[in-house]
Amino acid sequence: MARSRRKIGEILVKLGAAKPEQVEQGLKLAKGSGKRLGEAMVEAGLVKEDHVFVALAAQFGLEYFDLGKPENADKVDAKLLPEDLIRKHQILPLSKENGRLQLLVHDPMDLELLDMLRFRLNTEIEPRLASKNRITAYIEGRLAQPKMVAATESLVTESIDQTIDRSVDRSVDASIDRKAEDAPIIKLCNRILIEAVKMRASDVHIEPMENRVRLRYRIDGVCIERDNLPKRMQNAVLARVKLMAGLNIAEKRIPQDGRIKLPVDDQQIDFRVSACPAYHGESVVLRILRPDSVRIGLENLGIEPDTMDKFNRIIRRPNGIFLVTGPTGSGKTTTLYSALDVLNRPDKKIITAEDPIEYAFTGINQCQVREGIGLTFASILRSMLRQAPNIILVGEIRDKEVAEVAIQAALTGHLVFSTLHTNDAPSAITRLVDMGVKPFLVASSIQAIMAQRLIRILCEKCKAPDPDPDHKYLKLTNITDEDRAKNTIYKPVGCEQCGGNGFRGRRAINELMLLNSQIRELAFNGAPIGEIRQAAIAGGMRPLLGDGKIKILKGMTTPQEIARVAQAE
Repeated sequence: MARSRRKIGEILVKLGAAKPEQVEQGLKLAKGSGKRLGEAMVEAGLVKEDHVFVALAAQFGLEYFDLGKPENADKVDAKLLPEDLIRKHQILPLSKENGRLQLLVHDPMDLELLDMLRFRLNTEIEPRLASKNRITAYIEGRLAQPKMVAATESLVTESIDQTIDRSVDRSVDASIDRKAEDAPIIKLCNRILIEAVKMRASDVHIEPMENRVRLRYRIDGVCIERDNLPKRMQNAVLARVKLMAGLNIAEKRIPQDGRIKLPVDDQQIDFRVSACPAYHGESVVLRILRPDSVRIGLENLGIEPDTMDKFNRIIRRPNGIFLVTGPTGSGKTTTLYSALDVLNRPDKKIITAEDPIEYAFTGINQCQVREGIGLTFASILRSMLRQAPNIILVGEIRDKEVAEVAIQAALTGHLVFSTLHTNDAPSAITRLVDMGVKPFLVASSIQAIMAQRLIRILCEKCKAPDPDPDHKYLKLTNITDEDRAKNTIYKPVGCEQCGGNGFRGRRAINELMLLNSQIRELAFNGAPIGEIRQAAIAGGMRPLLGDGKIKILKGMTTPQEIARVAQAE
């Protein structure tokens, strides 16, 4: 008779990773959501993902392999399997000896996958268990990273250059009627978009100048000049991009917005296009929206564990407002969407009001703001409340009307997420009061405010210890000699993988201010920002600079990068 397996809840309790009451809570959550117990407990913040996989390994009699340890990550030999298999099934090969392949998997119950691999690879498979998030992070971070394109090579090939007619407008008409692969301008525009996606750019800027058209990509938050197109190509390139985005190519005097959908490497990529009239011709910016970028998961945002515990508790409160603040492009939407992704369960009704809707989510009701027909944030919000939601996301609080409706929603038992443009967490309170919201409403409705910035992360392949870091930046980021004695400070070097700039990828630095009774009282009495800030720090808020310092001492980034992003007082 087959021996029955131990239950995963029992194993977690025995390991000391969870208490019996947490397992009970997890079982209730799993029952309602159709998820497995471990998955439901990780999402609810009851247990760490690594502990669940240690327990799963014990349950199935497999060996657990911790990919989080650098020495273990170096044992992976990705060359043993085709890349498409690795990416499709989220598996990683370790080694192959005597016709047996050691393979990291994340689902011990997927026997079909193991059978398919045995058949396809004609080899015996020895599975080991690793956490799914760690496998995904390894694949995204280290595997077959596209070599950055040398920015010296021009995008305008000789054939494109010769075919552009001197009377540009005639060539535009011609390029629209031909087959896509024939028309040189179409070739050039597609090449620009595909290259930008492969170089991990977040925006493409096409900017007409007096005697050239400047092309820049924003990679990891920094603009890099990619090429200068000849001035005579300006009209053709702009007309092609506008045509792809469904804009009126004859209208050049007013700003226009559109979208482009383009498949790149079997993935449907969305480009949000904005054309704005400028002195030397229309300036066009394409924001690249990758479907996977908002699903990176809360644990991959870069939030420190202690802040993450507070964050997890706030987003599970039944009512109140949670604000994320920061400048444009600081990852506010990604953070809020990652929180919604965790809360998106069949027992919760979630509605959003956005301008524009950047990412489509299943299970969430998303409403697009259309000012032209009177469908404003405030009007959507009012009608939303009649839809009996549990959670509401307002794209941005822009004025008093939206702020007041959001506060009313929070005071009547809804959990409201939104963003605001302020420099730090405490100034969000004074900003709302400046908008005209009554201080007592601000004090009573807001649960927490999180300020966020994005910092570039050093390239793992080429970063090197910095024997003599610049003292000015060490002082700015409050790094003492004692800190330096205990930790290594790294500097960027530059290699093929990171395009020579020494950085690859970004993470968030945050300051999370929970509103305690003292801060509420200060907000109610209209206290200045400085006082609120001091009270918040006394109440346990770690400022942006302090969060950045942790990242420097962990060897993730440099003092210069933190000083650039988190403004020193």
